[in-house]
Amino acid sequence: MKVIVTIPAYNEEKTIGKLVADIRKVMEKTSYNYKVLVLDDGSKDKTAEVSRKAGAVVYSLPKNYGLAETFKTEIEKCLELKADIIVHIDADRQYQASEIPKLLAEIRKGYDLVLGSRFKGKIEEMPLVKRLGNMAFSRVISQITGLKISDAQTGFRAFTKEIAEHVPITSNHTYTQEQIIRAVRHKFRIKEVPIYFAKRHDESRLISNPLGYAVRAWISIIRIYRDYEPLKFFGIVGTLILLIGFVLGLWLVYFQFFGGGAFRHLGLMMLDILIITIGIQIVIFGFIADMLRKD
Repeated sequence: MKVIVTIPAYNEEKTIGKLVADIRKVMEKTSYNYKVLVLDDGSKDKTAEVSRKAGAVVYSLPKNYGLAETFKTEIEKCLELKADIIVHIDADRQYQASEIPKLLAEIRKGYDLVLGSRFKGKIEEMPLVKRLGNMAFSRVISQITGLKISDAQTGFRAFTKEIAEHVPITSNHTYTQEQIIRAVRHKFRIKEVPIYFAKRHDESRLISNPLGYAVRAWISIIRIYRDYEPLKFFGIVGTLILLIGFVLGLWLVYFQFFGGGAFRHLGLMMLDILIITIGIQIVIFGFIADMLRKD
């Protein structure tokens, strides 16, 4: 059985060599045929050179495409290399290479996607804004899938080639959650295992701006609802607009009988009709989008 351990990396020359060495040390103690694949996402430092010296196979992207595109490329390359199991681990060494066999053991038990859960294990350090964002994402994914997911954002996971082949990643923003949602809807088995999450010793590029991170997180949550629960998303939006229209309509009715006549506010009447019409159309669009939704 062939295992490919993948590491997406961007300017990680300080940590990537040690991580590759740690992975090789762990995997040498197993019976798996394995490779370590580093996806160099257009790094400007010596990430690729250090990775090769440490014994990894390196695929370098021509420029920095970001995590989502790198993840898609990672899956393509693993399938080209005939992987049976793919292990994805971040390059910053906050996830522990020593816990890879824990994920692989669950795959061998018959699970298709195994998630390393920081919230079920031990977190040495995590900024509050990131912790809250992760919890919000996990709650949303749990509601959509019907599974209790504690760490939908985890960058440490293992999955089978069947997942790689049959669960396409199309999003450029929410690929970690998309894989979980699509896996559930394709009836694949998912398991979470507790892991240790270490303190990061340099500045996180992801949350260097906490406010920006929070805004991006909520935009991503809205996108998830829009793409995977269109009836709920457009239903809520349409209902809120209808509510505004009905409140305005009630005010106009009141004004008709007690305030001298609603027709004195013809502009408001036309606006109210427009608001209610838009609300109804959005709700109908939600029904149509739900019927046309492709998982």
